Amino acid sequence: MTRLRTYIMYVEDLPGVLNRVTSLFRRRGYNIDSLAVGSSEVAGVSRMTLVIEADDDAARRIEANLYKLVNVLKVEDTTRRPCVQRELALIKVRADQASRAQVLQLAEVFRARVLDVAPEALIFEITGPRSKIDGLASVLAEYGVVEMVRTGAVAMLRSAEAAPEIQEQPRTSAA
Repeated sequence: MTRLRTYIMYVEDLPGVLNRVTSLFRRRGYNIDSLAVGSSEVAGVSRMTLVIEADDDAARRIEANLYKLVNVLKVEDTTRRPCVQRELALIKVRADQASRAQVLQLAEVFRARVLDVAPEALIFEITGPRSKIDGLASVLAEYGVVEMVRTGAVAMLRSAEAAPEIQEQPRTSAA
């Protein structure tokens, strides 16, 4: 049975690391559903949150193959662990004077924030789980979603314990 799997990965912050990670998925024929990369709390280490669709067997193989990559320091499959997972989206929707009040009410229900008001459109910012963002996008569709951009999921395990011990990485070139 396939389902969405979320991995938190710590990798060396070097050129080419993202390419090696994504190439691993491409070579094995897996589509990356969501990918978010940024700095971590440790100097020289980046944190990736990666979401793919896979069954249990494929998920184990993927994790093992990720560890084979030289610059990967730690991989956590958070699929069955309690974690907080959020996305960010910016949604531009058509909203003339006649429909503006209705569009604003809908956005308020989803706790979306208005970032920009133009004569014929509004831009909203929304954060939350994928289902919340999908819900707002679907109700705004009847008014005309002009543009939408999403960050992809970021995730953090729920617990009092800190992230795994990751050593600060010296800045060297990627091999």
